[in-house]
Amino acid sequence: MGNRIAGTCYLKVDGEQLELSGSITCSMSGAEKEGLSGLSGVAGYKETPRVPFIEVEAYVPANFPVSTLEGMDDGTVTAELANGKTAVLSGAWLAGTVDVNGAEGTTSLKFEGLDGKWI
Repeated sequence: MGNRIAGTCYLKVDGEQLELSGSITCSMSGAEKEGLSGLSGVAGYKETPRVPFIEVEAYVPANFPVSTLEGMDDGTVTAELANGKTAVLSGAWLAGTVDVNGAEGTTSLKFEGLDGKWI
């Protein structure tokens, strides 16, 4: 890998590779901490669960699996990043809808899941 930290990425949904057009964001954190303070100063923090996700912009060719993605209930989404990191989202579903930008031939997709981890 060397010094490369950004660039070419790959995304697979249940083993089927999608063509990425632009951004990809992976959030594998299962919890979020938030500081708590009052009149006497910082008291500590609270920790709340959060849903891990992978969000991408993808091209929409004629064979794009719209119905497969919309029907996904317990899938696996894998994102391979240019820096060598791989994010794996399991128990995944498509959050929201598949809205296609006809002028650009792209869509923004957000996959959420029960478990997310970096490997």
